[in-house]
Amino acid sequence: MSSGAPGPSGGNGALIRIAGVHKVYDAGATSVHALRGVDLDVAAGEFLAIMGPSGSGKSTLMHILGCLDVPTRGTYLLGDTPVGNLSSRELAGVRNKRIGFVFQTFNLLPRATVLRNVELPLMYAGLGRFERRERALVALERVGLKERAAHFPSQLSGGQRQRVAIARALVNAPSILLADEPTGNLDTRTGQEILALFDGLNAQGHTVILVTHDPGIAARARRVIQIVDGLVAGDGGLGGAAAGAVPP
Repeated sequence: MSSGAPGPSGGNGALIRIAGVHKVYDAGATSVHALRGVDLDVAAGEFLAIMGPSGSGKSTLMHILGCLDVPTRGTYLLGDTPVGNLSSRELAGVRNKRIGFVFQTFNLLPRATVLRNVELPLMYAGLGRFERRERALVALERVGLKERAAHFPSQLSGGQRQRVAIARALVNAPSILLADEPTGNLDTRTGQEILALFDGLNAQGHTVILVTHDPGIAARARRVIQIVDGLVAGDGGLGGAAAGAVPP
């Protein structure tokens, strides 16, 4: 069982509701229990950090939240959608339209321009060339890189590449931005600039879920979930002051 009491977003209006989620991986003769009964509600517009040491289960939880994986048992409601009932194709559609991903390693196509990288989710969604371009330019403007649209990733700094990745995550107007260690490959100053960008996006109404092992980064969120041994060990409010949280 997890830490019982619902978080600040509890109630019928939760954007995300996870209940009794277990995830078990088969590893030959043994089984790895990555999640052991996680309950979690996230309200629309929250800025949430999921924090825990390596092997705690936070990455598995991120994969389930992002519809990259499904629970072994338990339920996941994304809005009114029961994620566990979706086919692989339907899960891909959810990822493309409702969740924007930002990764530590940027995951940009090196031989594609900045504009083409940002357009990529729109190509999968089947949008026409003109609409793709217009929406990609708007997303790049939001992260301050519209003038770099014709450049290639190799011509950008690390912070600029992460801004391109954020623009790509925003281009389909997702309800959730899911960021996995988004400052891990950046220097401290650039990392703070990226976190400030997430602050601004959250202030504009985006639901932001940040996965990290760093307490300083987690403290930027309004709520911090501590994952230890596949369980929710702490669920705290403002400023990362997680009541009852277990140190990383």
